[in-house]
Amino acid sequence: MDRRRQVVWAAVAIAFLFAVVSLSAEGGFRRYARLKRDLHTLEDRNARLSADNARLKREVQRVRSEPAAIERAARESLGLVRSGEIVFNLESP
Repeated sequence: MDRRRQVVWAAVAIAFLFAVVSLSAEGGFRRYARLKRDLHTLEDRNARLSADNARLKREVQRVRSEPAAIERAARESLGLVRSGEIVFNLESP
């Protein structure tokens, strides 16, 4: 029974040693934690980009189908005005 207990304690000590090495080594648990954090960051960024893509697709669809959207885009992007309109540029100090 004494020999069996020594083997068990030796196995526990080796497992503990492996756990300590895994926690402290760059390729072990620290790398896993960093990769998991990076994964969450990339998933959040992917969700934001998907929402932006959906918004832009809706805007493209509006510009293709609505004359008012085409006019708004031309006014905002190109600074176009209708004939007879007066543009006032107000800048804050």
